[in-house]
Parts: sequence; structure tokens; C-alpha cells
Amino acid sequence: MSDAIIVGAGPAGSAAAIGLARAGAKTLLLERARETGDALCGGFLSWQTLRRLGALGIDRAALGGQAVRRVRLFAGRRQSETALPGEAMGVSRRRLDGVLQAAAVAAGAGLECGVHATALEGGGVQTRDGAVLVAPAVFLAAGKHGFRGFPREPAAWQRADPVMGLRLRLPAHPALGRLIGDAVELHLFDRGYAGLVQQEDGVGNLCLAVHKSLLDEAGGDPAALLRALGDAMPHLGARLAHIDCGGGIDAIGHVPYGWRAHETAPGLFRLGDQAGVIPSLAGEGMGLALASADAAVTAWRHGGDAAALAFQERLAARMTRPFALANLVWRMGENRRSARFMTLAATLFPSMVRMISQATRIDPR
Repeated sequence: MSDAIIVGAGPAGSAAAIGLARAGAKTLLLERARETGDALCGGFLSWQTLRRLGALGIDRAALGGQAVRRVRLFAGRRQSETALPGEAMGVSRRRLDGVLQAAAVAAGAGLECGVHATALEGGGVQTRDGAVLVAPAVFLAAGKHGFRGFPREPAAWQRADPVMGLRLRLPAHPALGRLIGDAVELHLFDRGYAGLVQQEDGVGNLCLAVHKSLLDEAGGDPAALLRALGDAMPHLGARLAHIDCGGGIDAIGHVPYGWRAHETAPGLFRLGDQAGVIPSLAGEGMGLALASADAAVTAWRHGGDAAALAFQERLAARMTRPFALANLVWRMGENRRSARFMTLAATLFPSMVRMISQATRIDPR
């Protein structure tokens, strides 16, 4: 029997597997996909996230991503540009997940791909093929998708007009490189925003968080919505000029931004997006994944499976302030008037942007 089973081999699950295996635990890492894919979320690694990866033995050179040194805001025809507090990176999830999974296996964890966990009951992990895998401790790192029996309810104000996540890959092009350079961009608009960064292969990773009402106005067609946004926003339109907006748009529905897990089951550690979903414009999704994994491994080492309840409470408490600030910036960013004010303020007070960038990082210790 394993000492620990981890459901999900994304950044949170793989980081937990590395820590547990190095601590001497017999660790089994389960991944539903048979091959490492390019997940919809998580193309930006902050300076703090890169330090956490370094502590896991992952060198920046192994990732080979695009250096990111600046943040650029756009609202209507306004724009601002500010240096980040430290050098960040744009890298595909395919590259990041592959490197972390290889490190987990090298540390001694078992990795089984193509295993679809469907339920957690009585300390066991049930799989789609009918098997039940049992361990004293289970780490749930299934990403943004819901997991049966563990609902993640969005705030009341989101339920009437839920948030959808969209992702489009912009093919590498010299013009794209000139436009984006070493920046991460946030394009702010009514009821949504788009984040754009180049990754290791020169491809642009464009992620949008939009309310359903905005998508409905485009006939429920993500491609039509992108074309409309490109027509209305000249800076975003310039970046979309060399692609066909009708091809390869990934989507996920009802993303519960701002949600945090305050409770868990005995022996169950909830990690990453199963512990909390920070608004993605903060650029801290991958930071939360790694920070929660590190804190969970530390809690397990000092208290075993009995430490799960206290771990979840402490993590939720630590997320309170960065989540509140990220939610405030998100709400301002998706309002036309406050987005323009926010962009002007970023131009006049660049130190404020760096302060907010630091304050929305997750420190679970």
C-alpha cells in the first residue's frame, strides 16, 4: 500500500510528489491524461514561483521559457507599462508539467497515466475502471475542473452571470514578438479581461476570463467574441491580426474565482485550484499550486494524515489577503470606467503596480 496517493499530475500534484518522495514516502501519482498536454491555464510563472521551482531542483534553463520583466495594461486606448518586482517567465504547461513529472519520477514517486479518478471515499481513490486504491493520505490536485463530492461554489454575485475561461494559442510570428516582447499583457474590457504572454516556442498564450453575458452577446461563439474584441480594442486587434480566431479555442465554464476551501476530509489535502481559485489576472495560479503543495508536504511530515484539517484551515487563512486584493483588482479591471482609471494610476504610480504584484503572491507558511 502507498503512503500517499496524489490525484492529478499537474504542477501542484507533481510538486507534492517530489516533496513526499524525498521525505521517504511511498508515493503514487495518478494522471487522467495518457500524455502530457497543454492545459488551459497557467502559462505565467512569477519570480516567486520560479524560486519555488528552484527549491524543487527545477532550473530555469530546463524550462527554457520566455523571460518576462514588465507588465503592460490596456484599457480602451489607454496603456501603461511597469517593471515587475522580479524576472518572471512565460512557459507552456506541456513543458512545465513534463519537467515536473520527470522530477517526481526521479525522486522515487510512481506515476500512472491514463488513470481517471472518479471519487474519494473512506480513504480510498475510486477509478473509472472500478479499482479502489487506498492510502493513509490522499492529495487532491485535480485542477480547475470540479471533482465529485467536493463542490466549489462561486460567490453569490457570480452565479447570476458566471465566469468562463477561454484560451487561444497565437502562432509564433515576428510581429507578435515585436508587440509583446518581454512583457505580460492585460487587456481590460467590460465584463472581462485577456492575459497574453509569449512562451518558449514564440507562441502567444492568450487567456480570457469573461462573463457569460458577454459571450451570449456574441451568440455564444468564442470566435465571434474575439473578433468583436479585436475590432473594439486596437492593441488587442493588432495581436490577433495574424491568426484565424475560429480555430483551436479551448474553454472551461463556471470558473469560481475567489473561492477557497476552508474544510476537508480526514487524511485529505486539497491543493492548487482544489484549495482556492485566485483570479487569473494576478498571475499567481501556478504560485498557489506550488505553495499549497509545499505547505501540504510540510504538514504531512510533521503530523501525518491527521494534519490535513489544520493544513486546510491555515492555507485558507493565508489566502485571505491576496485573494481579497486580486478580487478587487479583477472587479475594477472588468469595469470600463475603473479599468481606465486603474491604467492611468499605473502610469502615474508604477510603484503601486509592483506593490500589488507582490501583495497578491501566496505565502502559506
